[in-house]
Amino acid sequence: MLTFRALLAQTPDAQTRKSMLAAKVEDMLNTVVRQIAFYKFERKVHTERKNGELTAEKICALWMSVQSESLGPSIRLAPGYENYWAYIGHFIHSPFYVYAYAFGDCLVNSLYGVYERVHEGFAERYLALLAAGGSKPYSELLRPFGLDAKDPDFWSIGLSLIERMIGELEALG
Repeated sequence: MLTFRALLAQTPDAQTRKSMLAAKVEDMLNTVVRQIAFYKFERKVHTERKNGELTAEKICALWMSVQSESLGPSIRLAPGYENYWAYIGHFIHSPFYVYAYAFGDCLVNSLYGVYERVHEGFAERYLALLAAGGSKPYSELLRPFGLDAKDPDFWSIGLSLIERMIGELEALG
């Protein structure tokens, strides 16, 4: 996010800035909204599976219900899209790993939100977080930033950054 903001600030051409911002917003929405929809689909499939074996038609119906909800009425889901779930191999080979994408994106955005409020000491805390790697639980790694992923405010910080970037994009016309 720091790199993106620096590049955006150094880009003099308004159309190029708009394109950069649009691509970033699209990427952020894709990461958060799409991955949460994938999680919801997996959850529905596994919940339904408790009641017995699922047909391909039932899985397709679950896929379409989640996709319709996630994408909304502005996106027309064409015939054939009901089978798209079968293209996504991790549903079978690595179920429920998609949360990491949404969590990671919101984590980055929440950390950036902390950085925006208080620059001083941020780099040292961030480098310590990176140096720890996977050696500590995430709750311990986030504590120096005043963040708690179990608190809804944590997610609000990250999502509000996306909202602000959408506002920036709309302001560019």
